[in-house]
Amino acid sequence: MKTWQQRFGNWLAQHLDLPTDVILELPRITTIGQIHAYIENHKGLLQFSEHEIRLKLNQGQLRIKGKGFVLRMMLPEEILVEGTIEEVTFLQENS
Repeated sequence: MKTWQQRFGNWLAQHLDLPTDVILELPRITTIGQIHAYIENHKGLLQFSEHEIRLKLNQGQLRIKGKGFVLRMMLPEEILVEGTIEEVTFLQENS
């Protein structure tokens, strides 16, 4: 069941022609094949290794698994990762 905030955010985005990810503070993930991942609107880096990255989101975490990860760019709410991406998973708050 959607929360009031999600329903209102969807309505607002639709009627004001605004991007839903901005209104609901959702992450935007752009990948180029398996070699690049550009993540916007995250809330911080929780873990980084050559094989796994975890980012804090407003609702839970984002986990990216793979090989040979290198941080190419990191800003307060944006990150660019290069390597071989094998898995992208959204984790609930208790994971």
